[in-house]
Amino acid sequence: MTEAPSPTLRVECLARRHEMTARSSRVIPEETPVAFTFGGSTHAVMMASPADLEDFAVGFALTEGLIDTAQEAGEIEVIITDSGVELRAWLPQARQEAYAQRRRSMAGPTGCGLCGIESLEAATREPSKIDNSLSLEAESLIEAMESLPAGQKINHQTRAVHAAGFWRPSSGMMAVREDVGRHNALDKLAGALARQGISASQGVVLMTSRVSVELVQKAARIGAP
Repeated sequence: MTEAPSPTLRVECLARRHEMTARSSRVIPEETPVAFTFGGSTHAVMMASPADLEDFAVGFALTEGLIDTAQEAGEIEVIITDSGVELRAWLPQARQEAYAQRRRSMAGPTGCGLCGIESLEAATREPSKIDNSLSLEAESLIEAMESLPAGQKINHQTRAVHAAGFWRPSSGMMAVREDVGRHNALDKLAGALARQGISASQGVVLMTSRVSVELVQKAARIGAP
């Protein structure tokens, strides 16, 4: 693996304040094409922040239902090219065979605009039911959200990226991942938790964005209440 692109970029700009314009510069988030390849076949290409790429690969595979554990993804290869980043993973034989069958069912033109789904029905699938007794007071959730910015290193520089965090009542903020895309941020968080052996069932997922159906599906897929 050669060095990945920086997740931030400083650019020259014109700043206008108090009816006055002046030359200035600012730090903005970098956005790079990232391709996910499983068993030699490209599954999807996402525009994403080039940071925490191994977490991204594992988390994407988990939330897509391609694997159930980080170990099944094996060693992630991060390939840096002039066109972007390729994340390569080799699945266990049974997983690879199931994935190959899934790809055959996806063959042909698609137009629903969602990555990695076989049909419109798959886009609106019911989230997995989470059997969990975790209960939190409103004050605890406020405390959790107030602790999220401390882990937003890229956003401190750019004020232009989303974050997903995992907070546990007994431990506080366990992990934070950032990306220009909120779905990507959650995938990165899912991968980080799995690779560190942290169960998502014992805490809560926090997002800086609105919560869409797909984000709920992803959180349920990793067992987060």
